[in-house]
Amino acid sequence: TYANTWMHAGAVRVDGEKMSKSLGNFFTIRDVLEKYHPEVVRYLLVASHYRSPINYSEDSLREAKGALERFYLALKGLDMQVPAAGGEAFVQRFAAAMKDDFNTPEACAVLFEMTREVNRLKNSDTQQAAQLAARMRELAATLGILQLEVDAFLLAQTGTQVDTAEIDALIEQRLAAREAKNWAESDRIRDQLTAKGVILEDSQGTTTWRFA
Repeated sequence: TYANTWMHAGAVRVDGEKMSKSLGNFFTIRDVLEKYHPEVVRYLLVASHYRSPINYSEDSLREAKGALERFYLALKGLDMQVPAAGGEAFVQRFAAAMKDDFNTPEACAVLFEMTREVNRLKNSDTQQAAQLAARMRELAATLGILQLEVDAFLLAQTGTQVDTAEIDALIEQRLAAREAKNWAESDRIRDQLTAKGVILEDSQGTTTWRFA
């Protein structure tokens, strides 16, 4: 069966104008994927209602990339093998949005709220944070996002080859230097990581990292 359901979708616009060969603003999905990760393109599509026009621009793709990075950064450092638990209110709201004519923008808004809650829980209860993060990934799977390994996705956004094990080892060395009050060594390691495009975030005795 080629398709069970046909849905009339909004047109793609480029910087607010209709896409057409006559205007010289025509491109293919292959062109886009040369510059952006497939999941970024998918998020750009689901962040708009399927019946609404989708505005393609560098700004909109950068916004989609930033949104996905925010989601993945919330998952970073958590055990993704724990079973999903909690978040029943989020599940109900997500389901209600999807049942309302596939209201994917509202469903994405629920994921953003879950992201804020996961980040809050990371500072107090990492087990509960991991369980809610697992629930978040379950819901996101409906939209086809957040299913990649966290570091793999974040690394793909840099366009560079970085050894994540080396980054983790340097962070451990920096933590040891901080415990020994060797601030010069701590700063040296931070500068070394910054040169690699790695941003450190210290919070309550722990350090997480992300790519700039």
